[in-house]
Amino acid sequence: MNAPHLSPRSITLPNDVQEVPSLAAFIEEICEALNLDMGTTMQLNLAMEEAVVNVMNYAYPEGTVGDVTIEAQCDGARLMFVITDSGKPFDPTVAAEADTSLGVDERPIGGLGIFLVRQIMDEVEYQRIEGRNVLTLRKQIG
Repeated sequence: MNAPHLSPRSITLPNDVQEVPSLAAFIEEICEALNLDMGTTMQLNLAMEEAVVNVMNYAYPEGTVGDVTIEAQCDGARLMFVITDSGKPFDPTVAAEADTSLGVDERPIGGLGIFLVRQIMDEVEYQRIEGRNVLTLRKQIG
């Protein structure tokens, strides 16, 4: 059974982690429109929160206000999120894989966010277009 099509929707947030509830509401609204189950919704929310909070924390110099835009659309089979910001270039897809074989105390801080995103999403693609970071995440749903 194919999921319903979803016309493109977007939300633009400031680079402030206090905005995460707004992101979660946006993701939940999309998942509801596509009739996705709670487990999938929770996974997508986790992946998107990790990806967007990374941008909020690292894309702009400390103290600089910037925006992050999240667009979503679905063709009935694949759900696609595009996260864009005009912060410093950063390609999370080349970040080293987190070594999950190490114990929690031995693991370096960080790296788990992109690991989680890669585990949940089917495709993670980064491009730098006209001075903007463009991270595209795709998930097969239909």
